Amino acid sequence: MTPLLSLKGVDKSYGALKVADAISFDLPEGQALGIIGPNGAGKSTLFNLIGGAVAPSAGTVTFAGRAVTALGAAARCQLGIGRSFQIPHPFVAMSVYENLLVAAQFGGSGAQDPEAFCRDILHRTGLLPRANRPAGSLTLLERKRLEMARALATGPKLLLLDEIAGGLTEAECHALVATIREIHAAGTAIIWIEHVVHALLAVVERLIVIDFGRIVADGAPRAVMAQPLVREIYMGISVDDDAA
Repeated sequence: MTPLLSLKGVDKSYGALKVADAISFDLPEGQALGIIGPNGAGKSTLFNLIGGAVAPSAGTVTFAGRAVTALGAAARCQLGIGRSFQIPHPFVAMSVYENLLVAAQFGGSGAQDPEAFCRDILHRTGLLPRANRPAGSLTLLERKRLEMARALATGPKLLLLDEIAGGLTEAECHALVATIREIHAAGTAIIWIEHVVHALLAVVERLIVIDFGRIVADGAPRAVMAQPLVREIYMGISVDDDAA
């Protein structure tokens, strides 16, 4: 079966600094994949490479059976890659509903009835009661939901979530996780970068760990988190610490 997304030997360098080093993995249709790693590991660079915000120095990116390595972010969005950003940047003077309509109009949703399509997304993301409010008036949780809703309004086959749980209270985080699980259950593939690991593990079926721009672990989430190398890289816990 052809994977939805495939990265083969993807590198990214800025001068002598290599921030992505021979990244290769396939993502099947509908899979929820989590990505973790210490700060500066190259996670955001990887999202930029997948979403088309930056071009790789080497390697190839394939999406839905099509080579997209040379395509920019707008073209990839129209093909079905939707992305949220760690820091939400909505059109603050527009209403929540209008923010979604812009995404549906210029993304790749292909919705026959964009207004109904956006109303459904507002309902799914819990934003329907805020539909006519200016986006700039929303709380942090609501802005995070709007960031995700705008990405969904582009009609993605693949949804990229960048630290969307960061800064939320425990209750807010649980509510967000429930929404993401519903989105995944509806068939949308997800790649989620997150430091709030318990939220990530409540959703994803697979976990990749990145360090210094390289994949150092890839597999079932609980098994990956139990690996000594991962515990040392990500949590600072060495085998000697465990023994002590």
